[in-house]
Amino acid sequence: MEEDNSNSSITVDTAKSKDAVWLLKCPLVVSKSWQAAATSADSPQLSKVIVSVDPLHSDESSALKFTMEMGGNDTGNVPKSYSLNMFQDFVPMCVFSETPQGRASMEGKVEHKFDMTPHTRNMEEYRKMCRERTNKSMIKNRQIQVIDNDRGVNMRPMPGMIGLIASSSKDKKKAAPVKGPEVKRTRRDRGELEDIMFKLFERQPNWTLKQLVQETDQPAQFLKEILNELCVYNKRGTNQGTYELKPEYKKSVEDTGAE
Repeated sequence: MEEDNSNSSITVDTAKSKDAVWLLKCPLVVSKSWQAAATSADSPQLSKVIVSVDPLHSDESSALKFTMEMGGNDTGNVPKSYSLNMFQDFVPMCVFSETPQGRASMEGKVEHKFDMTPHTRNMEEYRKMCRERTNKSMIKNRQIQVIDNDRGVNMRPMPGMIGLIASSSKDKKKAAPVKGPEVKRTRRDRGELEDIMFKLFERQPNWTLKQLVQETDQPAQFLKEILNELCVYNKRGTNQGTYELKPEYKKSVEDTGAE
């Protein structure tokens, strides 16, 4: 009981609670590039945000245009320029941090929320990177493991377990488990799941959420997050209620299929 009381009385430092911060949802390749640059000894500039203002409509929120240039010279096939799309409406959020010693502090309140898309002039680089990632995911790395005890002693049923094994197998045949909504699904790695999604859309252009949940065996909410980045949702027309790839990703999938 004493331990529970101590854990419930954690003090949060709120000295920065009024500071304004930006929340940026970035692609996985950008996040990995930043992490690699941050751990280097040179400590280079990660990126630069450029804000453009239309002087004729400076009072309107649409007058602001945000772009971002990646820092560093060696970024591989990662696009160098991105457009930052600002959300007008979002749930109020705050940013918290925690030190290795367990001290929590509030870093500020989210003032603007953005997502990133490759700039038009870097779209070809991004398509090339998507093709390389898709081709790499299609390579199967199989391993062979040699069993030291090749006499199969450890594979034999123990005395007294033969009846249990037989009865349990009969029970399984009588009442086969039905996978329902209560079954918990384990999340895959985000990059791996994106590759699987690209393969599925190579097979057919339109999918419903229910079909994609069955194909990927992933939680519906987690799958929606990926779909919002990669796809558009058809609200009307012949494909109503289905998802299809955004034009920039659809072009990448078509190029991969042609190759």
